[in-house]
Amino acid sequence: MPLAMNREVFITCAVTGSGATQDRSPHVPRSPKQIADAAIAAAKAGAAVVHCHVRDPETGAPSRDLGLFREVTERIRDADTDVVLNLTAGMGGDITFGGVEAPLPVNVAGTDMAGAAERVAHVAECLPEICTLDCGTMNFAEADYVMTNTPGMLQAMGRMMTELGVKPEIEAFDTGHLWYAKQLVADGILEADALVQLCMGVPWGAPDDLNTFMAMVNNVPPEWTFSAFALGRNQMPYVAASVLAGGNVRVGLEDNLMLDRGVLATNAQLVERAVSIIENLGARVIGPEDVRRKLNLRKQAPA
Repeated sequence: MPLAMNREVFITCAVTGSGATQDRSPHVPRSPKQIADAAIAAAKAGAAVVHCHVRDPETGAPSRDLGLFREVTERIRDADTDVVLNLTAGMGGDITFGGVEAPLPVNVAGTDMAGAAERVAHVAECLPEICTLDCGTMNFAEADYVMTNTPGMLQAMGRMMTELGVKPEIEAFDTGHLWYAKQLVADGILEADALVQLCMGVPWGAPDDLNTFMAMVNNVPPEWTFSAFALGRNQMPYVAASVLAGGNVRVGLEDNLMLDRGVLATNAQLVERAVSIIENLGARVIGPEDVRRKLNLRKQAPA
């Protein structure tokens, strides 16, 4: 992909993830109402897309509960503020092994493995415009934890998403994930005008140095649309880097809790900061209707 600045940029706000951030900031939303309110506030601040996980409202622990996804979806869709809804489909592929000397049996408390249909069940019920597809297996920071997404699982989930009319957002944590995503397109499982999120600085995927980032960008086919993010203090530098490289941007409390040193952020504040960076680069922040046209998205009533 040739290097050319993007002049028409959309912002995705990842309002709450599945990581253990719920006790590190009071601004990380837990309940469906809090998640939806944060998503709407982010949309009002300039985000065209909101990416949502759900959490147990009492503990803040990550959840795959269909009722929680349905409530978040309905609250966002019933709001007066328009925004493109992007739901995670990344959960249900978590293995935590028992330890280096006795990996089996697995650590049940840290393992959440589900079949393809179960992992996509909330997508089939809520019918968001976008859902994520983590396009590979990788080690994360934890010693014995592995995020698992086998080729067979990705084929099955990708087919379901395409048949549902929900656009997969390919989550690429390393160059091999892009390699396999291109195979999914070649096999007709994903459509040719694919959407990809370049996930930088997630241990132990692609580091967030600019050389690695440009290697990722240069592996994105020209007919695809890409967005990018980095974690922590590099979140805002990667707003600029992605725009300059021709992409779109993602910010939000899933990836970074801080607005400035010692200052905890809200999702809306992170979006506002991203808007300022994008506009100061001379680009325009586009809204949800422009994004729907750009990505050929389908608005559907939930099942």
